[in-house]
Amino acid sequence: MKTLFLVRHAKSSRDDPSLPDRERPLNDRGRDDAPRMGKRLTQRGVKPDLLVSSPALRALTTAQLIADEIGYPRKNIVVDERLYASSPDDLLAVICALDDKLDRVMLFGHNPEFTELAHRLSSEIIDMPTCAVAEFRFDAKAWADVSEAGPAKAKLDAPKK
Repeated sequence: MKTLFLVRHAKSSRDDPSLPDRERPLNDRGRDDAPRMGKRLTQRGVKPDLLVSSPALRALTTAQLIADEIGYPRKNIVVDERLYASSPDDLLAVICALDDKLDRVMLFGHNPEFTELAHRLSSEIIDMPTCAVAEFRFDAKAWADVSEAGPAKAKLDAPKK
């Protein structure tokens, strides 16, 4: 069984229009929502083997705040350029290339790609609001098989739920 978590970054600030997109920080709501979602994951007993984040500040900060809540060391978060300004196909390629020794992986990134991929994996998911966590469980032994086999189970949680 492989479990994939897609986490859209928490709400970011657009207060400083001079900042490059990659450097936009979380706003107050985002800094509140990310730990809240991390606590919910902890309450559900979620223990990922790997956290992978887009290099954008808002995504990496979301990953760090959730990591703090679930007991995952910040220093072990992998930053992957392919999670920024990508496509659902690019994201799926990253997922399919994951080490099969890993059973639970959490990716942190952006819309519209995360919603598009989530919808492709489960037609029930049509929108991922900021800081939403989509969880997919696949009856597969290899990550490469995830793209062909639909998830056995899909779940979506968001801060306002």
